[in-house]
Amino acid sequence: MTDLVESGKKKIEWVKKHMKVLNSLKDLYKSDKPFKDVNVAISIHLEAKTAYLGIIMHELGANVAITGSNPLSTQEDVVAALKNYYGLNVHADRSLDESVYWENIDKILEINPNIILDDGADLGITLIEKYPEKVKNLWGICEETTTGVKRYKALHRQNKLPVPVILINDSYMKYLFDNRYGTGQSTWDGIIRSTNLTVTGKNVVVAGYGWCGKGVAMRAKGLGANVIVTEVDPIKANEALMDGFRVMKMEEAAKYGDFFVTVTGDIDIITKEHFLLMKDGAVLSNAGHFDVEVKVKDLEEIAVDKKEVRNGVEEYKLPNGKSVFLLGKGRLVNLVNADGHPTEIMDLSFSLQLEGAKYIKENRGNMKVNVSPVPYVIDKKIAEINLITKGIEIDTLSKEQEEYLNSWE
Repeated sequence: MTDLVESGKKKIEWVKKHMKVLNSLKDLYKSDKPFKDVNVAISIHLEAKTAYLGIIMHELGANVAITGSNPLSTQEDVVAALKNYYGLNVHADRSLDESVYWENIDKILEINPNIILDDGADLGITLIEKYPEKVKNLWGICEETTTGVKRYKALHRQNKLPVPVILINDSYMKYLFDNRYGTGQSTWDGIIRSTNLTVTGKNVVVAGYGWCGKGVAMRAKGLGANVIVTEVDPIKANEALMDGFRVMKMEEAAKYGDFFVTVTGDIDIITKEHFLLMKDGAVLSNAGHFDVEVKVKDLEEIAVDKKEVRNGVEEYKLPNGKSVFLLGKGRLVNLVNADGHPTEIMDLSFSLQLEGAKYIKENRGNMKVNVSPVPYVIDKKIAEINLITKGIEIDTLSKEQEEYLNSWE
């Protein structure tokens, strides 16, 4: 246990040095302690960067309870350090047993949260559906990722959302940078670490050309790959085409791909019919929140043999004699097979989480029950602080320039 705690501490201390926006906010608020006596429940992929967000919320006065948001993205050494060194209320396990995952969600909700920081919406939806008596204590929710945004919007459309939800994912400083540059780098980090294969000269199939898909495709191109994009949205398909990528249906792309990355947020993107069309040695990975995009059930059904060939890499022998390789059991490859998004990227996203939580606390009772992006003033504040931490100054408009831009003449 001592070695585990020390390993987790090292990881947290490393990210602490590089999360300069969060550190600036901590310094700004440390005397006021804006979260004093506020119960904050956090369900975000539990690795060092998330841990540091929890630590800062605690230092700013919050009663924090924290768990992971995906069974295999939790890092056990980080959990050990949070529990046994930093003294936080943590319930999280790296386990494929989904019942353990849901038990931890239940335990976190025992604090009767005033604010939830969510990633994928499991925590908030569990409270709303399973513990309706706790809703009276809840002021609002901040949601981190695209999948969670879709789920909360669906809940709101059905008039089942009882509290305001701030869509962290829909802020400029999140989706322009976290989704594009964070997912782009960390996805390839997971794939390359796991396989130790070259990307250059290979055919990479990216399913989905939203902000995450754009990042994955951009980085693949930078690594020297030939990129193919599959899409259902004709506008995004045109964008991919104009960005220099080939666009085709998955049925066709399946024949060419050496690497496949799903980034759609939807189910059944790669299925039985596609597996049987693939090259011998094709590598399958998913960068969407849930393990539903690569249909692993189909793979299990048709495979004549299966074995782990590297850490986080499973070979499935198909009845046609070919093999395909699945990374991270079809779960988030950047977190199961690597350390998630770069530290400086999550610094921005978690600074938005902190500011979103502060906004909910200060405006509770006056916010409409709705799903809405982070207020632009917060987005701009995080952008300005980030530039300051990097020693960058930008121009400002003169009064005359502002008047010119705001006039019709």
